[in-house]
Amino acid sequence: MAQQALGQKKRTVSREEAELESSVDRAYEQIREMVSRFRLKPDERLNESVLSKQLGLSRTPLREALNRLSMEGFLNAKSGKGFFCRSLDPQEIYELYQLRAALECGGVRIAAELGDPAEIEKILTFLKQTADIEGASTSTLVGYDERFHEEIMKLTGNREMLKTLRNINDRIRCVRWIDMDRRGRKSTQNEHLEIAQALKKKDVEHCVAVLQKHIARRLEEITSSIREAYGLLYMPKNVRSEHPF
Repeated sequence: MAQQALGQKKRTVSREEAELESSVDRAYEQIREMVSRFRLKPDERLNESVLSKQLGLSRTPLREALNRLSMEGFLNAKSGKGFFCRSLDPQEIYELYQLRAALECGGVRIAAELGDPAEIEKILTFLKQTADIEGASTSTLVGYDERFHEEIMKLTGNREMLKTLRNINDRIRCVRWIDMDRRGRKSTQNEHLEIAQALKKKDVEHCVAVLQKHIARRLEEITSSIREAYGLLYMPKNVRSEHPF
């Protein structure tokens, strides 16, 4: 009987831990989305009581989620002051673009070696299907752009590389929104097609060259984009209703 009771207690603890982990994951995903979509403004202090009620969570899973987001660069934890939404720092975003270029150029080399030809054909089909999206929002177009790069990374079979790329994409999204507004989709789509066709031919050096050009951003360009993003963020909602911020 004693052993049975102990076994039931262990199962109860395990279930409680699983429920806590599920709550932490849910809070993490929801707050990360709020940060990425600027539902929380840069440098804004997070009100944990309000967030707790808004998300329907107790403070324990919320605090664990906030700590995880802080470690991943989405939030800043200040001793004695709480958690703040990350700043839009040009140097930090420039460094993230450098990291993205190194990651994707390394990834495309692995993709060329290990990638399933059928999956590469699917990427080409995706590009054709999304070539002419009349009236699509900036948010939708940036989503297609991110998906293209993530599909190539999936060809590596390396989950950690894909996870890192997604983290970078979330943290540089504001600049990509501005870039899409400025450059339009045609040039981006053409570069994507060139990359995919070179990957199909296993022309790795051409893939890398186009990727480097496609991803490269100068610090002054990023600084200009961030200034524009701040202008949009603090513009009245009815004026910027078409923009994803």
